[in-house]
Amino acid sequence: MREIFAGMPWWVKWVAVPVIALVVFGGLIVSIATIVIGLLFKALVFVALVGGLIYVVRKFMSSSSSRSDW
Repeated sequence: MREIFAGMPWWVKWVAVPVIALVVFGGLIVSIATIVIGLLFKALVFVALVGGLIYVVRKFMSSSSSRSDW
């Protein structure tokens, strides 16, 4: 591979080849990035909902235990 690129100009190695790779694999890269970002967003929503649930349950439990003291 090194011998193939040895006789090529710099712009072929550093411009043309990456552009061709992005054109060929661009859809794959975008779909993988979309899946990863979607999973991260769903994980963030899950953590927020569980945190909210824990907060509400603790708030309810502390207010109900203070009422039973009366």
